[in-house]
Amino acid sequence: MFDRWIVPLTCNAVELGIHDMSLNSQILMYNPESAEWGNITWGHSTSTDLVNWTIHPPALSPSDTYDINGCWSGSATILQDGTPAILYTGGDSQNVQLQNLAVPKDPSDPYLVEWVKSPHNPIMTPNEEEKESFRDPTTAWLGSDGIWRVAIGNERKNRGTTVLYKSKDFVHWTETERPLHSSSETTMWECPDFFPVLNNGENGLDISEIFSGIKHVLKNSVARSFVDYYTVGVYDHHNDVYTPDEGSVDNESGLRLDYGRYYASKSFFDSEKKRRIFIAWVNESTSKEIDLIKGWSGLQSFPRKIWLDKGGKQLVQWPVEEIEMLRTNKVDLQNITLEAGSKREICGVTAAQADVEISFSIPIAVLEQAEMLESSWTNPQEIANKSGSSANTGVGPFGLLVLASNNIEEYTAIFFTIFKKNDKFVVLMGCDQKRSSVGLEYDKTNYGAFLDIDPLTEKLSLRTLIDHSIVESFSGGGKACITTRAYPTLAINDNAHIFVFNNGSQHVDISTLSAWSLNQAHIN
Repeated sequence: MFDRWIVPLTCNAVELGIHDMSLNSQILMYNPESAEWGNITWGHSTSTDLVNWTIHPPALSPSDTYDINGCWSGSATILQDGTPAILYTGGDSQNVQLQNLAVPKDPSDPYLVEWVKSPHNPIMTPNEEEKESFRDPTTAWLGSDGIWRVAIGNERKNRGTTVLYKSKDFVHWTETERPLHSSSETTMWECPDFFPVLNNGENGLDISEIFSGIKHVLKNSVARSFVDYYTVGVYDHHNDVYTPDEGSVDNESGLRLDYGRYYASKSFFDSEKKRRIFIAWVNESTSKEIDLIKGWSGLQSFPRKIWLDKGGKQLVQWPVEEIEMLRTNKVDLQNITLEAGSKREICGVTAAQADVEISFSIPIAVLEQAEMLESSWTNPQEIANKSGSSANTGVGPFGLLVLASNNIEEYTAIFFTIFKKNDKFVVLMGCDQKRSSVGLEYDKTNYGAFLDIDPLTEKLSLRTLIDHSIVESFSGGGKACITTRAYPTLAINDNAHIFVFNNGSQHVDISTLSAWSLNQAHIN
């Protein structure tokens, strides 16, 4: 646990297969002196399994004119000779945002503990109009012409923009005439991420791979709404232009990596296991005053493997398999009917640190009792806020109560509600935080997402990872994800409980339920 303000951007994560195929190095943005923003430094930790981490001294600290106000976010790239290089944003004394380069002092060091800033810094500078909206370089990719490309977050003429720079030597960079992409429907784009994905299969691709038939994903973190959204589309590598597919909504109302508290995410390619992995910053819901009292703020999400779904329209996410090494004390339940208005405790696991997987089956006769979805109900978060987990709507809400107190005074609910719309069914996944704490006031916004499955032909699946104040949930095999923070005052440690529940007017069936206690990860 870091004891100060932390943004684990993994915008800065890199898989160091060049040194040790089993070693991953993560660099993250944090303040080593306080639980609030300031003195932004690059923390550094390594892991052999993405679960247990060893903390090293900071990799980068403010020290020069081009980063005296902070070493902000950026990314690492493996160069052609196998050397890793960091591109990062620095803030000068006037908070002008400048792009800088750093390389390892000793590239043979498997832990890459010491980094050296380039004497050429800053290597990319903004124009006068964009001096405070020019940040967060992506991992660079190498074109077929042998020239490097990197995208940088920007706002240009009130458009969210990823400007593109090119370089032959990774030191001298020139902006291209056109940006990689922009959208008039958003404002400032932070922490962009751009990478290829296969049209079929779960394997990941190196960022520089270009061949016929692949798709590309552009993820942007929108500063005005604190939302990470993405589009799926085509990258014209001859003209260096990205175009979202038709139907891929290019704003925050489109596809999101996570519909809860999940921001500034960044992926990296694990060359050993041929997978692409996302990690993100999960910030606090509490006030700055409370953060200062407890002495720390912010944490990182569980690492997630991501790939393109079979329809080629959206990403699928699932916790990396290494997390399963923390599982213990398995509990199995099968063929359970949850009657209307009922709940059942899942006993035998440590409810404050747990991993739960459930498969729900809804009979056709029950589905026919679903409430009609009003034509004006187009925003899933608004529906989740309006109905919550306690409203009786026919089929649902049903799901999990986690971090629950014994008498249900406190709980965080992860739930499904099924609606009818025309001749189809619409599945809402929601997270209800309204009663997550009786003793603490903080942001208890409900979250919601529409889940792209047909309950007539598919079972409703849910996997939820609970680690004290963080709850991450994955539905539909990873098609929709919601991360939330909860700060119970009753349901803590051994006093926490987990229940399955059904607050609808119709029964629902649980085909299978497996739950595990989660052991503590080692951080030293």
